[in-house]
Amino acid sequence: MSQKSQPGRSALMAELTVESRRYMAAFALFNQAVADHLRLHPTDLQCLNLLGLEAAPVTTGRIAELTGLTTGSATRLVDRLERGGYVTRERDTVDRRRVLVTTVPERMVEIGAVWERLNGAWAAMFEAYDDDEVALLIAHMRRTVELSALQVESLREAAGGA
Repeated sequence: MSQKSQPGRSALMAELTVESRRYMAAFALFNQAVADHLRLHPTDLQCLNLLGLEAAPVTTGRIAELTGLTTGSATRLVDRLERGGYVTRERDTVDRRRVLVTTVPERMVEIGAVWERLNGAWAAMFEAYDDDEVALLIAHMRRTVELSALQVESLREAAGGA
C-alpha cells in the first residue's frame, strides 16, 4: 500500500486544507499589520520587499511581473511609492526610452529595521527544525511561489474572459 493511500491519509489531507487556510490568513493579516505599522498598503510593502531582492533597478514592467499586477496597476503602485519617498524613477543611461525604478536606501533601512525587530522570533521558530526539515520548508516555499504565480495568472485570465 503506498503512503498516499494509507488509512488516515484523507483525514491528514483534510487537516492540511484547514491549516493551509489558517496559514494563508495569518500571513495576509501579518502582512497587513506590518504594512499598517509602516503606513503602507500591503501590496506596496511586498513590492518593496521584492525590489529589495532585485540586483539592480527595474522597469515598471518588471514590477508588474514580480507582483502579478497589470502594468497600469504597477504604474499606480510606483506612483504611490515615489510620492512616499520609497523609490525614484530615472532614465536608463543605456536606453533613454526606458525608465528605471530604484529604491531609496534610507527608506529601505527604515523598513529593514522593522523586519529586524521581528526576525528574531522567526529565526527561533526555524531553529527548531533540523537541516532536512529546513530543506523541505525551502522546497515547499519555492513551489508555493511558483504555484501562486500560476494561480494569479489563471485568475487574471478568467477575469479578462468574464
